[in-house]
Amino acid sequence: MVPEISPVQTSPKFPSATGVVIIGGGIVGLTAALTLAERNIPVVVLEKGRIAGEQSSRNLGWVRKTSRHAEDIPLAQAADRLWADMSVRVGSDVGYRQAGIMFLARTQAQRAMHEGWLKSVAHLSLDSRLLSAREIANLVPGGRGHWAGGLYTPSDGRAEPTLAASAIARAALAKGAVIVENCAVRGLATSAGRVSGVVTERGEIRCEQALLAGGLWSRRLLGNHGISLPTLPLICTVLRTKPMQGPTDIAIGGPDFSFRQHKDGGFIITQRGALDACLTLDHLLLGHRYLPQLKTQRDFLRISLGKVFVKDLALPRRWPLSRPSPFEQVRTLDPPANPALNREAMNNLMAAWPAFEKAEIEQAWAGTIDVTPDSNPVIGPVSALPGLTVATGFSGHGFGTSPATGQLAADLLCAIPPIINPAPYRFERF
Repeated sequence: MVPEISPVQTSPKFPSATGVVIIGGGIVGLTAALTLAERNIPVVVLEKGRIAGEQSSRNLGWVRKTSRHAEDIPLAQAADRLWADMSVRVGSDVGYRQAGIMFLARTQAQRAMHEGWLKSVAHLSLDSRLLSAREIANLVPGGRGHWAGGLYTPSDGRAEPTLAASAIARAALAKGAVIVENCAVRGLATSAGRVSGVVTERGEIRCEQALLAGGLWSRRLLGNHGISLPTLPLICTVLRTKPMQGPTDIAIGGPDFSFRQHKDGGFIITQRGALDACLTLDHLLLGHRYLPQLKTQRDFLRISLGKVFVKDLALPRRWPLSRPSPFEQVRTLDPPANPALNREAMNNLMAAWPAFEKAEIEQAWAGTIDVTPDSNPVIGPVSALPGLTVATGFSGHGFGTSPATGQLAADLLCAIPPIINPAPYRFERF
């Protein structure tokens, strides 16, 4: 059972032309659309299924600076400012709460990793700090875990994925954006060597520029144009409990569990120490680029070979734009939740905080994230195809920075000074 998003009445019309076409109706594409519409720039968002139907509604909702790469933190800091004003901006609750995020260390080696990260971002003036076991017990009472320490950032927070994307979409529509659901983009039309339109299952929309914000599908669309984007899929399994009395309002990331309070009083929980790596052809084609990550994170991956490989192999990698695309074959990627990982998460959490022994599971789901070799996203123009900008590859932490990412993409499309320096995210780094 997937999370139920707040419904949105999208646009019934299919325009023949616009200024910017955004491919993908996730939260990044929708925030870019809102920013462009606020600037009175004609924009159309095309979504092959329902808006926010994939990872934009399935993520944990964390809004964090903690444990990001140093070069990624300015984007997260900008996002903090935008999240704080988002409910007023869109005229609707997005569930944002600046309640802090804490990561726990069970061993001295894990504590040393947190300490190393803190030193690496010392020049950024964050409010992050190391915690002792006693400080953890004071902030998150009722525990019986034996912690070597922790890392805490009070200014981190959370928002509600099932509310945020919908609220942003409604605000963009009110400002004049057009959002079309159940309309798959087959590819890009070009003229004189640059993008001149977007070809969809309903026909072509002429445009001056296109923004590709298609999440894990971005690699396949670009590949059909002969452009390689190195991203690989990983699956995260999540559960939500019924409302209950929990130990804290702070979001907690343990070595093998995480939890944060949901807007209804329940908790969003995951096995933070494990992701499913269901092998696909791309894992075989690109795996060598991920060797540095694999050396340090191999224990996090539950590698398997089975139905996912076969289903992925059946989807075409090249197709003429006059024929149906893979995006019409799979409107919404809906991987099954892994019950074993959820059981691990609950057992590990109950061992640390006995209050969760009374938890009743309300819902479980899974979502597929697109991971780049350096775990940073790709945000910027594609030099091989002028007129195309991408915002994708968020490696499981794109929701938190989505307001700033959408604005950064809009700034680049408008050729105005960007909200932050986009250099760390350039496409050409790969």
